[in-house]
Amino acid sequence: MNKRFLVVIVGPTAIGKTNISIQLATMFGSEIISADSRQFFKEMNIGTAKPNSEELFQVKHHFVNNLFISDKYSVGDFEKQSLKFLNTYFQTNQTAFLVGGSGLYINAVLNGFDAFPEVDENIREKLNEEYTEYGIEYLQDELSNCDPEYFLKIDKNNPQRLIRAIEVFRSTGIPFSSYRLKEEKSRPFEIIKIGLNIERAKLYERINQRVDLMIREGLLEEVKSLVSFKNTNALQTVGYKELFDFLDGICDFDEAVELIKRNTRRYAKRQLTWFNKDPEIKWFLNDQPEIIADYIRLKMIQK
Repeated sequence: MNKRFLVVIVGPTAIGKTNISIQLATMFGSEIISADSRQFFKEMNIGTAKPNSEELFQVKHHFVNNLFISDKYSVGDFEKQSLKFLNTYFQTNQTAFLVGGSGLYINAVLNGFDAFPEVDENIREKLNEEYTEYGIEYLQDELSNCDPEYFLKIDKNNPQRLIRAIEVFRSTGIPFSSYRLKEEKSRPFEIIKIGLNIERAKLYERINQRVDLMIREGLLEEVKSLVSFKNTNALQTVGYKELFDFLDGICDFDEAVELIKRNTRRYAKRQLTWFNKDPEIKWFLNDQPEIIADYIRLKMIQK
């Protein structure tokens, strides 16, 4: 069989993508590309639920711990580097796994992402400061005015996406939507998409338990060590922003923990909304590795 297959494992945060992808990659003798945009950074460990050393030893992972928090990195960089890796990898291997909950990064590998202009770092820092001072509604209002086309499509509760679109417009005067890909790019491999999910109440319980575990493992200490980088996009995210607010005296510690749980639940809901738009994803429960493996084998034959 000459075809090559990229198996994509998606799903909401805390669903167990790491565990099941390791089991599946072991069955197929494959390696894993991480598409979790926060797991790229060496300094972000606890708050990103990064695979531990034992899990990284079980199956070779790529794009985990490959960047420093101060490094500049984009979706376009991830697309180029992932495709370069796969081009070499598929010369001697038939199957690879792309795993994560960052839909934009996954889509870039599968369908392509247009090149965007370089943005002045000062503009990004100023937008992060404005978001901290005025809140997400401020960003929503600006984007709806400068780029109404993209505003209709974007996750309006994701400050990173809002900031990214606004900073492009502020830098160039051209709407972010004008740079977006108009046609999908062809890929030299077949794609099999797998989604993981469980009942909403059980998912939320898993999220709450994971946050409690992160706190016990020292998330607050990790956040303290990153204070000097707090305005970077990677740290304007759930689990970090709330504890920065605690350190700044905006809320107390217990309130910050509850906000992490609430905001993580909301993030999971947004992830599911994103992935549910893709009819090619076949959904499974998160404890069915053998059933998923059989489905992958069947799809490989059919393709």
